[in-house]
Amino acid sequence: MLGLSFSLPCKGAEVAVRIVIDGYNLIKQSPELSRLDRLDIEKGRHGLLNKLAAYKKIKRHRITVVFDGCKGGGFTQERTKEKGIDIVFSKQGEEADDVIKRIVAIERENVLVVTSDREIAEFSEKRGAAVVPSGEFEMKMELAVFSEDKGEDETLYDESLDRPIHTKKKGPSKRLSRSKRRYNTKIRKL
Repeated sequence: MLGLSFSLPCKGAEVAVRIVIDGYNLIKQSPELSRLDRLDIEKGRHGLLNKLAAYKKIKRHRITVVFDGCKGGGFTQERTKEKGIDIVFSKQGEEADDVIKRIVAIERENVLVVTSDREIAEFSEKRGAAVVPSGEFEMKMELAVFSEDKGEDETLYDESLDRPIHTKKKGPSKRLSRSKRRYNTKIRKL
């Protein structure tokens, strides 16, 4: 898992990342979305989709949200698209975790998975996919939307030190492995 010690990209010609989100996991990890979810499961999902749509408008990433099948799920996997976000409901007898694992098995290092589920995270990392915890991803979404609204560059800030985090290295550089560089590139695109 990653900390927040990486820089965010500037707006520009960066290639979009495919982000696969464990929908209910992100909703349950978010105080705001979990409150909506407790009122009505549909409100929780729509709250998440609204946040993701605002984020997608800024970052242009391909986003797929996977949910456990609605009302027991149908006999086939249900796919839909709303506000530019791909939405997948698992089929009857299948969990969202299985759908996410299937996507990761196919896409491998070309996908970034958002989940706080340890099993999915380990599965994804073993196949070369980048993994971001749900709470951290929500914070990045909010930072991107806030920065866009204020017209400011995104800068990470370390509250414990009461200063911005600088990512420029001093001294001789040490090149990371190719897989670690690819992983870091995906994370920076968030």
